[in-house]
Amino acid sequence: MHLIVKCLPLLVAGAFASTACGQALLRIDASAPAKAPLENQLQMGASVSPSGERIGANSQYLTRNGKPWMPVMGEFHYSRTPADEWEAELRKMKAAGIDIVATYIMWNHHEEQQGTYVWNGQRDLRRFVQLAAGAGLDVMVRVGPWVHAEVRYGGIPDWVVGAMPTRGDDPQYLRHVARLYGQIGRQLKGLLWKDGGRVIGVQIENEYNLNGPGEGAGHISTLKRMAREAGMDVPLYTVTGWDQTVYPSGEVTPVFGGYPDEPWARSTTELAPKETYAFRFDSRVSGDLGAQTRASTRGTADTDIDKTPFLGAEYGAGLPFMYRRRPVVSSGDIASMLPVQLSSGVNLVGYYMFHGGRNPVGMTTLEESTLTGGYNDTPMISYDFQAPLGPDGQQRPVLTRLRPFHLFMRDFGDRLAPMTVRKPDVVPAGPGDLKTPRLSVRSQGDSAFLFVSNHVRQYPMPLQRQVRFSVKLPGQTVEFPRQPVDLADGAYFIWPVNMDLDGTRLAYATAQPLARLDNGTAGVVYVFAASAGIPVELGFDAAAASLTAPGARVNQDGGKTVIDGITPGTQAAVTIRRAGRAPVTLMVLTPEQSQQLAIGQLAGQRRLVIGAQQTWFADGGLRLRSDGNPAFRFAVYPALPRTPKADMPLHAGQDGMFQSFAVTLPARSHAATFKPVRVARPVRPVMIGGLANAALQPLPESFSAAAAWSIELPREQNKLDALIELDFVGDIGRLFNGTRMLDDWYYSGYGWQFAARHAGSGPLTLTVLPLRADAPVYIPKEGRPNFGGKEQIAELRAVRVTPIYRLDVKP
Repeated sequence: MHLIVKCLPLLVAGAFASTACGQALLRIDASAPAKAPLENQLQMGASVSPSGERIGANSQYLTRNGKPWMPVMGEFHYSRTPADEWEAELRKMKAAGIDIVATYIMWNHHEEQQGTYVWNGQRDLRRFVQLAAGAGLDVMVRVGPWVHAEVRYGGIPDWVVGAMPTRGDDPQYLRHVARLYGQIGRQLKGLLWKDGGRVIGVQIENEYNLNGPGEGAGHISTLKRMAREAGMDVPLYTVTGWDQTVYPSGEVTPVFGGYPDEPWARSTTELAPKETYAFRFDSRVSGDLGAQTRASTRGTADTDIDKTPFLGAEYGAGLPFMYRRRPVVSSGDIASMLPVQLSSGVNLVGYYMFHGGRNPVGMTTLEESTLTGGYNDTPMISYDFQAPLGPDGQQRPVLTRLRPFHLFMRDFGDRLAPMTVRKPDVVPAGPGDLKTPRLSVRSQGDSAFLFVSNHVRQYPMPLQRQVRFSVKLPGQTVEFPRQPVDLADGAYFIWPVNMDLDGTRLAYATAQPLARLDNGTAGVVYVFAASAGIPVELGFDAAAASLTAPGARVNQDGGKTVIDGITPGTQAAVTIRRAGRAPVTLMVLTPEQSQQLAIGQLAGQRRLVIGAQQTWFADGGLRLRSDGNPAFRFAVYPALPRTPKADMPLHAGQDGMFQSFAVTLPARSHAATFKPVRVARPVRPVMIGGLANAALQPLPESFSAAAAWSIELPREQNKLDALIELDFVGDIGRLFNGTRMLDDWYYSGYGWQFAARHAGSGPLTLTVLPLRADAPVYIPKEGRPNFGGKEQIAELRAVRVTPIYRLDVKP
């Protein structure tokens, strides 16, 4: 038993209560009754599957079989990825915590030439949807006809754009849209939710705020009717809700988004702190999302805010590079948005993009460009997007930061979805206020979750010293933790308040819930993640149960049992035993372990898997990928009934509660050589103009001034399981096999990779257009080259070949 020393309050100023011990008590009043959701506000489509499962939506959240449902949605464009890679990539998304895969159907990818529809190979929508269902994913199809997606004319074919008005009720245009929708409907026949399939939603148009003759809400109503007539009868119909979108109230529900930077902006310097990092209590739009049209009236989403749930579709899981602005984002820049958006009321996190890709090449290149009247210049082929899963299936570090939040939503989203947003007594004055602590609570009754973020992209945040929290609920006020904590720059997390652990109340925890694993008669395991740099403290109702916590300190404090001194890891941190009931175990992982955690079906049971390599589940087993490192190590809980089989014998061991396995595959080494072919010539100053009146991508003829190198890879490069890494400095790099362009890249300091198996046979050529020292483009200071007094630069510093190692584990 340990003595608890209380600090006496000295003064109270809003949310801050200073004490004699120098603490700051941050207060949130969550005692007001929560609003009940409104039912029957939305006129959607067929919501019941043949097996009786039901998907619905009320004014606050989605429902599945009558229960609150908080899924995670990730965008993946099938037509931007080779078809033979779809199955593995979809399963990777599922293992990353994605529940719904969203995909644009880009009209000009399917009917580039009038009357000739292409639905095979990389454009086989039907097969993509079938594979998504096989991976356990629901599907949201975004049918346009205008989709944006950084594609030529927003996806509308050239022959349509040149012959008729678009994006309105023009009869000629609607006849062609009806044919497109009819084609899509035939591709999806039998795959909709009502048929026992997994297509649960249709997004109509995109970023639509036009309100002229034949436009406005009436046009969205027309498109919805046409989609239904084409057979697309689904539980959910959505429209994008930002930039004063207009739509027929009640017929669709808006979806929202936010990005950590604005590649479409004109600025050539760092932007002011983005609203994306500011907790919101009365709005749903997180700043400028890059819509290409401007509204003339107030949007429907503003007046519908009490009638529709707060759903997301375009929270940036990365950012594209546009010619004039090339921001590079960190893992923290992306993941720190999660607690902010969830605490602002979001009940569907939807990412754009979750998987990168490359534009297919047809009769012309299909990228958005100022040459075709677009607002932005984008690469001709690359659509990397700095996404959590790269164009060649590589796992980026940001995925490991996002996944713990996805796991939390999967197992505890039904608790969070009905909860009401509660703001602290003192809120920051605006996105630029970096001093006031940023926090929020969502609560229902006496249960709540606390959300904190002390991260703002490119802006240091002050250390918040000696912080405690006070959450006033209808039946009590919970103050925690017992020992105040420091919130460092970059900290962000979700902590529970009065969380039910199968009949035992966890009053609070300074650790984030991740998962609940039901092991039947062996009991239930709750998995938590320690917050970086913050000691783990757990508070329980004192008489709730018999608690044991090996190696930790158990204290009594004001009617609570407080446990601290916990060492995070794969051991049981706390065991709760109740008479006549199975035990409940709490496991607290380190921050690093939580980022390596995947959960899925393995050997017929839902299991936890921890491993540093990329991990996904397939055919009852595991698939693992490691880029550059042949050593594999992973741990499994609960234990497998037998040692699994793999490409090489696995070395089995024990890591706390986990079974551990290790193997090292034979190392491979591949070398690439390169030699100059052409030296760069002087390039002209970057032109200013276009719709944005900003830097324009150089004209095609300008590339005659590019430097060029011939690259020799190992023999049979098209069979090589490896990534080619092109380390260049310049303006625009382009990779060719002969005259066929394979990929292109705007230099930013962010690494460029390309799968060797897509390179074809024979030598490759890399061209680099010089970057002028006076180019009015934004490149982060970390990537800005040193010109050394030269007017321009075009260099190839290295070509590396990184082997990809794969391990197939069969239980």
